[in-house]
Amino acid sequence: MIRQFELVERLKAYDPNADEDLLNRAYVFSMKAHGSQVRLSGDPFFSHPLEVASLLVDLHLDCYSIVTALLHDTVEDTLATLEEIQELFGPEIANLVDGVTKISLLELQSEKTQQAENFRKLVLAMSTDIRVLLVKLADRLHNMRTLHHIPSAEKRQRIARETMDIYVPLSERMGMQSFKDELENLAFAQLNPEARESVESRLKFLHETTENPVENIMQELKEILDSSHIAAQVTGREKTPYSIWVKMQSKNIAFEQLSDIMAFRIAVDSVEQCYQVLGVIHRNYSVVPGRFKDFISTPKPNEYQSLHTTVIGPLNHRIEVQIRTHEMHRIAEFGVAAHWQYKQGDTHDGGQYDWLRTLLEIMEHATGPEEFLEYTKLEMFRDQVFCFTPKGDLISLPRGASSIDFAYAVHSAVGDHTVSVKINGRQMPLRTILQNGDQVEIITSKTQSPSPTWERYVVTGKARSRIRRFIHSQQRGQFLELGRSILEKGLKNEKKEISDKNLIDAVKCLNYNTIEDLYISIGEGIHTVSDIIAVVYPDDKPSSPVVPPKKVKAASPSSTAISIKGLIEGMTVHYAACCHPLPGDAITGIVTEGKGVTIHTQDCEDLSKFSDTERIVEIAWEDDLTQKNRHAGRLKITFLNIPGSLASVSTTISTQGANISNIKVANRTVDFWDVLIDVEVKNVTHLKSVIASLRALSIINSVERV
Repeated sequence: MIRQFELVERLKAYDPNADEDLLNRAYVFSMKAHGSQVRLSGDPFFSHPLEVASLLVDLHLDCYSIVTALLHDTVEDTLATLEEIQELFGPEIANLVDGVTKISLLELQSEKTQQAENFRKLVLAMSTDIRVLLVKLADRLHNMRTLHHIPSAEKRQRIARETMDIYVPLSERMGMQSFKDELENLAFAQLNPEARESVESRLKFLHETTENPVENIMQELKEILDSSHIAAQVTGREKTPYSIWVKMQSKNIAFEQLSDIMAFRIAVDSVEQCYQVLGVIHRNYSVVPGRFKDFISTPKPNEYQSLHTTVIGPLNHRIEVQIRTHEMHRIAEFGVAAHWQYKQGDTHDGGQYDWLRTLLEIMEHATGPEEFLEYTKLEMFRDQVFCFTPKGDLISLPRGASSIDFAYAVHSAVGDHTVSVKINGRQMPLRTILQNGDQVEIITSKTQSPSPTWERYVVTGKARSRIRRFIHSQQRGQFLELGRSILEKGLKNEKKEISDKNLIDAVKCLNYNTIEDLYISIGEGIHTVSDIIAVVYPDDKPSSPVVPPKKVKAASPSSTAISIKGLIEGMTVHYAACCHPLPGDAITGIVTEGKGVTIHTQDCEDLSKFSDTERIVEIAWEDDLTQKNRHAGRLKITFLNIPGSLASVSTTISTQGANISNIKVANRTVDFWDVLIDVEVKNVTHLKSVIASLRALSIINSVERV
């Protein structure tokens, strides 16, 4: 355990103006506050904040960060209060301690929700001051180093999984490679100990049976650079067990097939020398195609810069060489902390980091903590591709991102109003996956809004959260109108009247905030009209339910039937796959919990199995709806098995102005084909004309609507 004077000396070594008295007071306060508390390892509890402070001193952080590390557990685990911290150490340190404390205070029922909510708290805290995250990462690193002292294997695995899911990608985004590597390997040891032990044993065997080539390769690289009169520092290391295991899994290869488990770094004084070194390396060794990356001209989002190349190097070993300046190397190892120079009284806005702004925007549009965690994982875990706007601005995106992701990365409003896209000057579908170096031009329209289908084509959390938020807002309005109509119809059938005051009572009784929320719950099918009547008239019993007949009389378009005009397909209204209703069919709606209305034809056999009359809704097609949208009708066709038959069927359907959306071969014999074809048509009349045209073909044996 580091001693008090050692901590002060190490801090003063890089920050001579550090407040020595403040640090000493924090040391004594924390030691007294934790008193006789003991960790599971048997060490005094005070050793933990002291080790966290030591980790931050290694990063050369400011005095306030070190003091925060010493105090970070006092409010949560001792009798000390935040007010006491503020009085003794000032408001800035109190705010930092409060930010770290808030992350772990919230306890919810579900462990998954707790993890998500804690992460949301972390992002909120670090958006005010990024030092909160630096302290928390050091706190997690020391806890992971001592994780093996926890007796419960389940708890160790849960903490390791949270580390891998949250703190490893955050370390990567902060550019803190040394923290990331150690956290990964410590978590790996708990999550998959057999795999880690296997990799380590193979590495040990490799060292024992072969001469360690690292020193020889380093020496040869130095000689080549010296002969080119380039002053450089050359270092080499093996890849970590976790990174080796990940590569074995992703490439689906055995350990013996790995040929680049060694990585070498060459550090020079200037960017110009980086490219000179690259030329020397490529001139002397064979380059492995497709393995060169220039992160100097296009830095990663965490500010990482380096040249990466893989060559068949000395001793015929396949090696990865990373070329960077000394300053780039410092940032690569310590990230944000490498240039986080605080002076007392200064403040810093953590929101200046683009990735942090993205997380905050995702948080604003996510409907809950679990959704936020899901989107954030999408945002942080994927490899990057780099694309350009027409003006030459660089946009970094996860690999696999589409044009829609690009539009939302430019600006949320651009994404919401995207109509089409040009990639490298060519008009392309919005779902097009972007490649490195693509120039992307987004065309927008003020009348455009996000489509629910876009969610299938996006990979970034920001895009997905914006699209889902729009869908959610649309659903809310539709469920509101649907619920109001259902309630009015139900009250009319029961010959009841409910005043606004009665509705407010029902709202309170059913734990909703507003009458609108109550209507929405009815529209979603969560509550029925009987539930509302039972609350308002507790002594009354609703009239006996009537078992619905197999056919329910259709409401005419001019009646008071609930309109389905304008509803977004796939949201509130769903068309039943059992009967494929088309405009012109007599239809009935069934309210399904959480989905809205499912539309059936009135002669659908599934309706006879449905007995809850309160969930049956009278609906009808509107005239103008039939002119705008197309719907799928399913046909079963049997035709002769002769050359050109399928082409004739397809051509006939096309000439009738219909479109085939799906074909399934049900049966095939020597003489006949039986196929199921989904045909997009305007209405029933349109489908009947398609059927008539097909029946006129000589090759057709039968055509039936399914």
